[in-house]
This record gives sequence, C-alpha cells and structure tokens, in this order.
Amino acid sequence: MNKTILVTGATSGFGKAIAEKFAANQSNIIITGRRKDALLALANALETKYTIKVLPLTFDVRNKKEVFTILSGLTDEWKNIDVLINNAGLALGRDSFENAAIDDWETMLDTNVKGMMYVTRAILPYLIAKQKGHIINIGSIAGKEVYQYGNGYCASKYAVDALSKSMRIDLLHHSIKVTAIHPGAAETEFSLVRFKGDAAKAAAVYEGYTPLYATDIADTVFYCTTLPEHVCINELTIMPTAQANANLFYKK
Repeated sequence: MNKTILVTGATSGFGKAIAEKFAANQSNIIITGRRKDALLALANALETKYTIKVLPLTFDVRNKKEVFTILSGLTDEWKNIDVLINNAGLALGRDSFENAAIDDWETMLDTNVKGMMYVTRAILPYLIAKQKGHIINIGSIAGKEVYQYGNGYCASKYAVDALSKSMRIDLLHHSIKVTAIHPGAAETEFSLVRFKGDAAKAAAVYEGYTPLYATDIADTVFYCTTLPEHVCINELTIMPTAQANANLFYKK
C-alpha cells in the first residue's frame, strides 16, 4: 500500500490487530500506547515480519501536553500520514448511575472523547497540508443505543458518534474522509478492563455465542481505507450474527 498509518491504543485488541493488518499490506505504521514494553515489542515484531518501518510513541492520549508535543514534533519522514485511526478507548465499571464511580466516568470521558479530540487536532495540520486523508474513529454500539448500566461509557461513545459527524462536516472542504465504526460485542481485553481484572465476569460476557474478534474490526477498517478517493463510508455498525442490538443476543 505504501501508506503511513497512525493507530492509537495499539498495544492490544483492535489497535494491535489493525496495526498488524496494515503492516501485512506494506504500510508504514506509527503506533501509540501507554505500555512502553508492549509497544516496543509490537514495533519489533511488525518490522521483522513485514519489513516495514514502525514508529512507536509512548504516551497517554489523556495528556494534552504530551499529545501535542509528541505528535506536532514528528520528523518529515513521518508527517505524511494518510490514515489516522482513533482506537484508544476503554470501558470501566457497569453499575447503576447512582452507584457508578465518578473516577471511572472521568477516565472514560478523558480517554474516549478528549483523547480522540487531542490526537485528531494534533494530526490535522498534516492532513490539511495535503488536502486529503482519512480519519477513522472507533465507536461502539453503545454510541447508538443506551443500555442499562452503560451510563458513562454510552455517553462517551455517543460523543464519539457526534464528533465523527461533526468532523465529516467541518473537514469536508479539505477532502478529508471521516469514518466511524461502531462494533458490538467483541472479545478483546475490553471486558477484562471493564470488570477491572475479574476474568470470570469478563469471560461470561461471551459465553454461548461467537463474538466479534479484533481481526474482524481490523479487516473492516482496512476495507474502508481501500475504496476510491471519491468514496467515503461515513459509518458502519458491525455486530456478531448472534447479536441483534445493544441488548439482545441469541445464546445457545
């Protein structure tokens, strides 16, 4: 492909699978994440296996100063970004509104919403200079349908949906594509993080049916970036066959 791709939250789950998909198709990759060791290990693995260039950048998308300092300081070799994939995000807790931890709300909003906004603003000058590019925001079915005990997470993903639509409108005159991808149930570290390391609760989420996997989302993201210049998929909602909406599953 000979493109340059930036993927946030690349150390696991969707982000890691997306980085691997583009690397396998000969794109050079900028990968970001908070876990330095995991990030460096992924960079080394991708470079070795696919003979591409990888730039690992360790920072937390919640840290505005770090985001702008690091991303605005890219060398000329890495400024020619073609695709930005805003993947960094998480869910924390699943409690009724009156019992939910306010710290969890703040972490989700700071990561899923503000972090996405910071990274996009920091990268936009590179895309605007070219008058082309593609921004892909990883949302969720939780940004389309509110479900019980989803409060803070649903709010953050509704914001991702709204911001994606806003970006599409505001960046239209720069010929920048914006795509929001809203997955349903997907088996990654997502539930383990949401239930704060409770492996039994996390595993129970996926019992009785086949969920989406990280590679399914990676394939979808890749497809959206391979369409002709005049074609933009504004949004996609993608769920396992066994899931009809945010709440309804057919489990055997």
